[in-house]
Amino acid sequence: MKIRILLLIISVTISVGLKAQKLAPDYRKLHYLSEAEMQMPLNTARNFVETDPPTPEVRNVAEFDQMQAVLVRYPFGIPISLVQEMAEETEVITIVATSVQQQQVINIYNSNDVNMENIAFLTAPTDSYWVRDYGPWFVFDGDKNPGIMDFPYNRPRPNDNNLPAAVSQYLNIDLYGMNVYHTGGNYMCDGMGQASSTDLVWEENPQLTEGEIAIKFDDYLNIFNYHVRPDPLDDYIKHIDCWGKFLSPGKVIIGQVPEADYRYDDFEAAADYFANTISSYGIPYEVVRVFTPGTSPNTPYTNSLILNKRVFVPITGSQWDDEALATYEEAMPGYDIVGISYNGWLNTDALHCRTKGVADIGMLYIKHIPLLGDVSFQENYEITAEILNNSGENIYGDSALIYYSVNNEEYQISNMSFVEDDIWTGTISGIQPGDEVDYYLYAADMSGRQNHHPYIGEPDPHEFTPTGGVVNQLEMNPDTILFLNYEDMLNGKILNIANVSNGDVIINDISEYGTEFMWFVETMPDLPYTLVENDTLKLNIFADIPVNFMGQLLSDTMYISTVDSTYKQLLMIDEDLISAIADKEITNLSIFPNPFSSKINFSFYTENQETIDLKIYSISGQLVYQNKGISNAGNNTMSWDGISNLGTKMAKGIYFYEITSGREINNGKLIYSQ
Repeated sequence: MKIRILLLIISVTISVGLKAQKLAPDYRKLHYLSEAEMQMPLNTARNFVETDPPTPEVRNVAEFDQMQAVLVRYPFGIPISLVQEMAEETEVITIVATSVQQQQVINIYNSNDVNMENIAFLTAPTDSYWVRDYGPWFVFDGDKNPGIMDFPYNRPRPNDNNLPAAVSQYLNIDLYGMNVYHTGGNYMCDGMGQASSTDLVWEENPQLTEGEIAIKFDDYLNIFNYHVRPDPLDDYIKHIDCWGKFLSPGKVIIGQVPEADYRYDDFEAAADYFANTISSYGIPYEVVRVFTPGTSPNTPYTNSLILNKRVFVPITGSQWDDEALATYEEAMPGYDIVGISYNGWLNTDALHCRTKGVADIGMLYIKHIPLLGDVSFQENYEITAEILNNSGENIYGDSALIYYSVNNEEYQISNMSFVEDDIWTGTISGIQPGDEVDYYLYAADMSGRQNHHPYIGEPDPHEFTPTGGVVNQLEMNPDTILFLNYEDMLNGKILNIANVSNGDVIINDISEYGTEFMWFVETMPDLPYTLVENDTLKLNIFADIPVNFMGQLLSDTMYISTVDSTYKQLLMIDEDLISAIADKEITNLSIFPNPFSSKINFSFYTENQETIDLKIYSISGQLVYQNKGISNAGNNTMSWDGISNLGTKMAKGIYFYEITSGREINNGKLIYSQ
């Protein structure tokens, strides 16, 4: 919040006293106006009522966020082929003025094999098909309630101007009013507090200073960094979607013209601005260039539509079409890039101008500032995210996950645990300096929604590389502990941990038990353990306890942590060897309630008196509670009330239990909901 206020103060300081002495634009020069519209004063189009801003903190939905539908208007300004494509996977809401028009559209759709299961209608009079320009801007307030931010549309078209109110009634969500003349084609946001327009927004609001406009956007949309840029296109429209577009919070696509074009320097300046501007990801924007020479046939490639995991790009038969589609495919891996050919696309008016996404009003949203590029080496990387369940349905406690891959190997999974106020944390560990780490986040809630961060997930993950740190200190031999026969299980397998450094190494922690299958270390060294130079620590590892999995080999990981790093040891067992053990000391283990809020009970049966050891571990592997005692012959119950051995009440989240009796280990997962 302090940074946001500072940025705003800077903007206001620059603009104080600069009340624009600009003339309102001459709308008679704009190609979109009819003769009747040219005679209509802009300020009589509608009596606009400004409302109070939404409850903080507001989030202005980005185009690349989850959409539940897309708006188009009839009579159309788009080819039916676009409706066909969009309706394959997303609801298409067609705006019609009357029931007669609705039937006309139904006939057109049916005759063109449009998927009618994804077709809906909104009856509302409109003046034009540029639904992007006058359509609704979606927001969520600080209480996770969806709403629409309305604004006076910068054209004298009263019916178009009223559409946001009609959509708010259709969706039954709140309507807010921000009294700044604007247009959707000249606005893009990243969903995380940054947005951009051309300086047309200044020209069309001569009653406001530039600083006052910035304050409006901060108050109503939580846009604390509003990038108002000169227009390199040098055309009457001055809409940013004619030359630029946010593809994600950290990536923007900017048009490119030939060096011989008199606008070349202006386009390069636009690209350079974003390449040297810090994105919401904390590093400069990644700038993608798409060649848009603007010659006949037209090349309006930035005027595209991102609709969930599909991107619709306008193509016109130009020799540059294939190159433009390839640019999108490279910039947005995992997305389905669909070229839409139409002879009605213009360089200043194409696919984006004539469609408008409808935000999923119950979306599950993951807000996360990722680790990117070179980062300082750490033993563990804490990953924090804000997971907003705007549907009001609870997030599944075991669904918040970190998927990560090291050096292009198979993805591993780390659970995230709830902290407070929608904040979840998890850990990426076992990384060495120089490793290439890819990761993405996942969550699901009880409404049936799921989401990733980044939105596309695994095809385009966040990437970082730890730098600095220490050289490899320990070497494991063998590199994989294999239990392939009964002799291996009965006698154990030796793991040699050799100190290959030039000094003593302090081992702080060693995984003692398995989680995926039941293995254990026969004799653990006293920790911390000093492994002197050129010495080797030998551990004998046994496999035991039946599990039921399908497949040939089951794997697990043992972690050996030193002062400077964490090492991973792979263990694998032939599942044909795993069978029931007749002399189990603990039977009929029952754990209830799970999830629990005040106390969880462990009920079990022992044939004789046995030494029972109950341990509770946090999601990060820290031992937080231990209770050791002697069981009775027969039924027994042990409990945990969420209090650590230090007397501290533990936070909500996921924990692991482990009950040991002799050589038998039972373990599993707990969910503490307080």
